[in-house]
Amino acid sequence: MRYGMMILTCLLIIGGLQAALTHREEGILGKRNKKDAKEKARTTQETRKEEPDIAVDNPDIRVLIMTNGYSNEVHPSVEAVSAGGLVILYGEESQEVEAGQPAVFAPDDQRFQSGHIRICAKDGGEVTLNSLKRSYGAPSYAGVLELRTTAEGIAVVNELPVETYLCKVIPSEMPASYELEALKAQAVCARSFAYQQMQGFGYPEYEAHVNDSTDYQVYGNSQAQETTDRAVEETKGQVVRYRGQVVTTYYYSTSCGKTAGIEAWGTELNEDNQYLQPVEVRDEEGDYEAQMPWYRWEARIPAGTLSNLIGLNTGRDIGTVRSLEITNTGAGGVALQICAKGDKGTVTVDTENKIRRALGGGGYEITKQDGTKVPSQKLLPSAFFTVGRDGDTFVLSGGGYGHGIGMSQNGANEMAKKGKDYIEILSLFFSDVTIEARQDADGA
Repeated sequence: MRYGMMILTCLLIIGGLQAALTHREEGILGKRNKKDAKEKARTTQETRKEEPDIAVDNPDIRVLIMTNGYSNEVHPSVEAVSAGGLVILYGEESQEVEAGQPAVFAPDDQRFQSGHIRICAKDGGEVTLNSLKRSYGAPSYAGVLELRTTAEGIAVVNELPVETYLCKVIPSEMPASYELEALKAQAVCARSFAYQQMQGFGYPEYEAHVNDSTDYQVYGNSQAQETTDRAVEETKGQVVRYRGQVVTTYYYSTSCGKTAGIEAWGTELNEDNQYLQPVEVRDEEGDYEAQMPWYRWEARIPAGTLSNLIGLNTGRDIGTVRSLEITNTGAGGVALQICAKGDKGTVTVDTENKIRRALGGGGYEITKQDGTKVPSQKLLPSAFFTVGRDGDTFVLSGGGYGHGIGMSQNGANEMAKKGKDYIEILSLFFSDVTIEARQDADGA
């Protein structure tokens, strides 16, 4: 009887985490002209205030928790603790752990013989993983932690309502100090992205939709903050739709004054992705991000260093690079193809990500427009660049940071500083979309 009551208590806790009632918040976006878009946004905001409370969809998302540094999918062991105590479920059995007392799990734990192990906080709070480190220390997770033993270790899947998930995505992806309207735009983008990923399992072997790294969206690397919680709450349930369908809303750090179209990834425009059109990130006063450090940058790469990087990153030994040319560009000047010629051969690289990877790696510095220098990384800052030459040094003059498709996060923040609301922000970066509350499990 005692075990039965424990199981019932845990199930009630888990069920309570999945319930949410919200206000319906709608916004109509338009790109036909700026005046109409602004008026529609204003009218929509006024309408939302008068609408009655209705329930919106808040399904569970399953997130694979990666190891330290996001380097692996499985953990050698897991140590969990909760200030309110733990409830551990395995098979038909349940076990309670006192408040503040850790529970340790190894891959050969006998409890795995009954199947997966599920852990939740006895008081409905969060479970801390002492065996894991993120930017602020040992991370804590709401909902349920599901442990699955594998030949390599333990896979940890966090199952929780998507709105709760977003509260630790937003501060991990955008500084909590940013303007509220920018944070709200980020929340809608992150929610839309999550729903698209929830249409299938990114990790079917663990029945997980996503992981918690930049492979999808960073989750849990920063603690929830009041401002980011507010951004999630004030946009609760809202997603970006194009032609009635929820769409994948890509975002990145900084634009060069322009965004790239979907063709930068080698994808042709079709009826479903035309919301990802290249746009200018500016108003009548100029580019929103003109004062941002990454708005312009320069990379000076010695020929020897460039030759080594291209050989390493493309798998083609072309010898010492004699010339580097951009042989195809897209809207706004984004590089779609480069050709490097060396004394042993030639290599051609297509699409922005592969180009940035081919020219990335260690061995040189990048100077931002504010004069600060940073070491080169595995990817070139962006594919918006031109190529020059200074003796035996190749000079890449570029702008922006990130893939350049969709919403610029710094652009959103600069727009918010100028009084733009989140609907106006989203209507600039995503063409002909609407912002609507998602109200049921089938996405209608």
